[in-house]
Amino acid sequence: MADRKIRVLVAKPGLDGHDRGAKVVARALRDAGMEVIYTGLRQTPEMIAESALQEDVDAIGLSVLSGAHMALVPRILELLRSNGQEDVSIFLGGIIPDEDIPKLQAMGVRGIYGPGTLTEQIVKDIRLAVTRAYADSN
Repeated sequence: MADRKIRVLVAKPGLDGHDRGAKVVARALRDAGMEVIYTGLRQTPEMIAESALQEDVDAIGLSVLSGAHMALVPRILELLRSNGQEDVSIFLGGIIPDEDIPKLQAMGVRGIYGPGTLTEQIVKDIRLAVTRAYADSN
């Protein structure tokens, strides 16, 4: 892992048109030395999974402000599994009700971040998750 940069796909699934937070996180990850692929707005789960496969990413950061996270995240996870990408760590940012957090974590979401989360925490969590996944696969 030390010989290559962590690759992170940052995506905005669904019809949500607000991307300021996703761009702030993408910039913070780049500043931390990660390679970031930003897909832009209004991505379908299929587009996100395909991009993750094509870009051979270590992690995916999803930004959802629309309230559709309980439909979008399971579909993305399903598609990743069907692509053989169970080792890709998923992180979620946005407006996520407290009652949905345990459900999302049970599905395999590694980190969930609301407004005001420090980008340093997101960077730290991604590094830790990717390092663990890499260690587990070797």
